[in-house]
Amino acid sequence: MAAVQQPKPLNKPTIFATSGLGGIAGWLIVHPFNTLAVRMNLLTMKATGESVPSFFSFAKDLVKNEGFMSLYAGIGAGCVRQIFYATSRFGLFETMRDAAAKYRETDFAQRFAIASTAGGCAALISCPAEVSLVRMSNDASLPAAERRNYKSVVDAAARITSEEGPAAFFRGSQPFVMRAMLVGGTQVATYDQFKGIYASYGITSVVPNTACSSMSAGLIYSIITMPLETAKNRMAFQVAGPDGKLPYTGTMQTVTKIAATDGVLSLWNGFLPYYGRCGGHTVFMFLFVEEFRRLYRKYLQ
Repeated sequence: MAAVQQPKPLNKPTIFATSGLGGIAGWLIVHPFNTLAVRMNLLTMKATGESVPSFFSFAKDLVKNEGFMSLYAGIGAGCVRQIFYATSRFGLFETMRDAAAKYRETDFAQRFAIASTAGGCAALISCPAEVSLVRMSNDASLPAAERRNYKSVVDAAARITSEEGPAAFFRGSQPFVMRAMLVGGTQVATYDQFKGIYASYGITSVVPNTACSSMSAGLIYSIITMPLETAKNRMAFQVAGPDGKLPYTGTMQTVTKIAATDGVLSLWNGFLPYYGRCGGHTVFMFLFVEEFRRLYRKYLQ
């Protein structure tokens, strides 16, 4: 039996470029879920004492009151975030993985450590775009007098820098980095595991196997990382009180304060759209990355 011919390895610029393009293409599809997740997640900051609406009723009311395009608020910031986050995250992972493979055989522990490190580095790189995304996604929910009314991601970045200083971009960096490290480790490890599990059940075709494995991996890391996402959103969107002090100062302080003030389950407020964003983006991103690389090998390599 003839050996299966392996595809030619890609150069580093192509690896980084296809990772970023796949991230952007996937984000264009799931951005509405991110908008809904952020808006639902930050509802409890208003402290009205009212119960949080269901995902479907919240989405229906948002579209009715603010229009369908409100779901795409901050789309520019979201795409810019993917340029930095997806490009660096997967590009760094594959680069470090290949470099480490020269010294020892790649195993689960090594993949987990490398993916976590790459995720943390990517989060730090993309923090300014992440803060801009959170601000723009939730700005319309504020009273008119309190809205920042950012015109674009460039305008948001420029105004945050001039009005609050560059440090404002990194207010939620600690939970963001911790979340990214958890996502990097849990997503890669569980994705590889689920690929084998679903293959054992006869789901061996690329598209169905990738979709099932990605959504399953997305469910696990969504559950694990949602509290950190909540903390990141609160810290990124907060404003100083009359005394000039910020209400949230660190990851654990933020998580603890939210749980004490709003209840433990509020840490998972907006989980359904968050999972739609995480699981959906994982599926589409992996599919787009593989397609972009297939096209590159066919026409350009």
